[in-house]
Amino acid sequence: MIAELLTLLPIAQSALWAGFVVFLRVAAMMSLFPAFGEQSVPVRVRLGISLAFCMIVTPALAPNVGPVPTDILPVLVRFFPEVVTGLFFGLLLRFFVFALQIAGTIAAQSTSLSQIFGGSAGVDPQPAMGHVLVVAGLALAAMMGLHVQFAAYILQTYTLVPLGTWMSPSTIVELGVHVVGKTFALGFTLAAPFLIASLIYNVTLGVINRAMPQLMVSFVGAPAITAGGLLLLMLTAPLMLSLWLEAFAQVVMNPSGGWE
Repeated sequence: MIAELLTLLPIAQSALWAGFVVFLRVAAMMSLFPAFGEQSVPVRVRLGISLAFCMIVTPALAPNVGPVPTDILPVLVRFFPEVVTGLFFGLLLRFFVFALQIAGTIAAQSTSLSQIFGGSAGVDPQPAMGHVLVVAGLALAAMMGLHVQFAAYILQTYTLVPLGTWMSPSTIVELGVHVVGKTFALGFTLAAPFLIASLIYNVTLGVINRAMPQLMVSFVGAPAITAGGLLLLMLTAPLMLSLWLEAFAQVVMNPSGGWE
């Protein structure tokens, strides 16, 4: 019995070593992934999700890991870039959550709704509109098979940055700068209807104030812009989330090309 178990020992060691090397990158990515890496998710749950993704992708990556080393310390130094690479690719997807937060903040500031439930709707203080958009966007992405897309995304990162190698500066510049710029552009684009409505509201309010100086237009206009902002959110939220999900899916399915 002991002899048979000893024959399985090298196989178990190889499997554990491959899983550990893959875990370095996967756990770093999982700490920043949308939905799975949120601060509201307990650390133990995130650790369990990281281990689950490791078991999914390790069989495809095990042949590239190499044999179990005899001296562990130099090998750990060699695989340190895996953590940095995981953080980078996890941050690329985290920027899409930032895009929804930016859109919600701009929309709330434009419609005088920035202080409604601000700071109590989530872990990070943000307007209620931003929190609604983030929760709705993550729920929509989860319904569209987020876990399957993440597994494919993890495997593609190993194609862009091979195991145990540092990321090239050109990759960081091309992907990082492109995604950061597009994030702010996407956030502003999603909030564009609220900016247009705010501009029309303020111009109209100015005209009324010039025509009737004795009228307290702020008491009349404040309820109107608040109700209009909530109504506009109800009408535009499906379109905003569909545009966001389309951009998010493009990056998840093709991280090297970003999205257009």
